[in-house]
Amino acid sequence: MAQFIRKNLAYLLFLTALIILPFVLSLLTGDPLNKGIPLFGQGLMVQLFILAVFALSYDILMGHIGILSFGHALFFGTGVYTLGILVKYGHWSLPAAILAVIVIAALESLVIGVLSLRVHGVYFAMVTLAFATVAFILVGATDFKQWTGAEDGLHGIPVPDAINPALHRTEFYFLALGFAVAMYLLVKLFVDSPSGRVWAAIRENEARATSIGYNTLVYKVQATIIAGVIGALAGALDAMWNLSATPQTMDVGTTINALLMSIIGGSGTIIGPMLGAGVLQLLGYVLNAWLGSVWQLVFGLIYILLVLFVPYGIVGTWRVKQLDWRAAWNKRFAKLSQK
Repeated sequence: MAQFIRKNLAYLLFLTALIILPFVLSLLTGDPLNKGIPLFGQGLMVQLFILAVFALSYDILMGHIGILSFGHALFFGTGVYTLGILVKYGHWSLPAAILAVIVIAALESLVIGVLSLRVHGVYFAMVTLAFATVAFILVGATDFKQWTGAEDGLHGIPVPDAINPALHRTEFYFLALGFAVAMYLLVKLFVDSPSGRVWAAIRENEARATSIGYNTLVYKVQATIIAGVIGALAGALDAMWNLSATPQTMDVGTTINALLMSIIGGSGTIIGPMLGAGVLQLLGYVLNAWLGSVWQLVFGLIYILLVLFVPYGIVGTWRVKQLDWRAAWNKRFAKLSQK
């Protein structure tokens, strides 16, 4: 136990800080948990947790198996609309709707993976973009307005009062935090598994992985299904948070945000994309509050600087620098020992 705590001390401290955050905000401001700054802070963090899980799901493809997708928003939107339609119009219970989200996202990912993964590189990216674009057009079409709300979106999604974010913001905060932690542990389990090792081999050199006997298509489809299901679950939580679903959840901009979060935080590092979501969400809020409509231009400049000076993302660059510092220290220690 002591070794586990020592090895994961930074993560445990960070998790502890997130757990006590609402209470600290309440203590500092004097406001109750369901009003003022504590209420707003919890809402901001809930959005961050949802984006963090979505970025984590995207990075399974880009960071761990080396697949660039421009259509990952399809899975996020699938989770949003599936849960919304089943709960509002089908009168399904929330657990049953979440199970349906998992099944539909898995089947959707399987079909898209089998059809798309036979091509590589930019061609795969274009095929996934085409799938997402079709879905975006369908949910915005007037033909299905009675189910999707078309361009206006689907609103008034009912959720149990116990986790209704409008009534019980703190309970929903801890639900979203627990969800983010669970998805992090799940992805870490996959990445550290034998299949995860094959993902890394495919990312580094797919031809070599094929030559030693691995069916790379099977492993890429496997990764696509896992990423799609986790992305859809993030979308389902988003529907529960906003109590609505809009076509923008399937827009290419949603995928681009996941790409930015992965790169900023450190692609392939598991925790990096989640931290990248924090940077994108919190920095975006601060810049918008200070600068108004030009905040995206400023953020673009900051992003360019990050790419230039933090090329492996925040976590990736930190790990590289750690190795450099350790090597320099070992070299220095060896010289001192020789003297």
